[in-house]
Amino acid sequence: MKDKRLTVLAGPTAVGKTELSLKLAKRLDAEIISADSIQVYKHMDIGSAKITEREMMGIPHHLIDFLEPTESFDVAAFVSRAKSVITDIRSRGKLPLIVGGTGFYLHALIYDNDFSDGASDPEYRAELEREALDPANDLYERLHHIDPASSDAIPPGNVKRVIRALEYHHVTGKRISDHNKEEREKESPYDLKFFVLTLPRDILYERINRRVDIMVEKGLFEETKKLIDLGVRPEMTSMQGLGYKQAYLYLTGSYTRDEAIDAIKRETRHFAKRQLTWFRKEKEAVFIDKSSFSSDDEIIDYMLLH
Repeated sequence: MKDKRLTVLAGPTAVGKTELSLKLAKRLDAEIISADSIQVYKHMDIGSAKITEREMMGIPHHLIDFLEPTESFDVAAFVSRAKSVITDIRSRGKLPLIVGGTGFYLHALIYDNDFSDGASDPEYRAELEREALDPANDLYERLHHIDPASSDAIPPGNVKRVIRALEYHHVTGKRISDHNKEEREKESPYDLKFFVLTLPRDILYERINRRVDIMVEKGLFEETKKLIDLGVRPEMTSMQGLGYKQAYLYLTGSYTRDEAIDAIKRETRHFAKRQLTWFRKEKEAVFIDKSSFSSDDEIIDYMLLH
């Protein structure tokens, strides 16, 4: 019988997924597949909180550090690559463990979303991309009038997803939020274990603020300057990552250093809130409040019983 087991460890940024995932992988004899939309890029280590080879403790990690930051990456590409990696991991008798906070990516993989609907118009998309460069054109406000549910779910700064939602409506006459709702109601083809780590809001926000301070100390602004020197532009997919957008605005004179740091903390807290809102809609998710356990091993014992 084909092995359909798939374990997912999700949660908001800074909740502690990485540390727990290593211990869980050891217990499960698993290999880790990252579900992070920014960690796929090379040269983007500090702002994405990318795990180092030494921190991996010998556990294979996949879908990390394989694209140049000038290249595009989207949910369809993630699902395609992740499926291939899952097959490879299983062929070696290991269990795939998906770890990340990009809810859109996780959901698409878990429920095997269909990306072959043909709802694309490259010329219209290019037109929107040009418009997005003009501050006078508010694509997000346009999306809000067409598809309020999508505008609520998509951060205003995520230009790529805003454009995709507008393109989908332009081609099909339908709202992409309705399409996503239909996909969300599908059953997963996997023998799924889906865990979401949480913390009380005040503790999580304190961790986020401290994490941003550490990123800045480690050289987030310097890393962003190197990306600019490599030809990475603000509208590219890689630069939609939290931290990099604000660092770019500092480096180009739109923010002071302190304003950039405050903006990163604020936007990251907002992002964590949106992540939790997304995960609460996942019908198979088991929420685990880390503060209710005395150790990671105790959390893993709980996970193995569910």
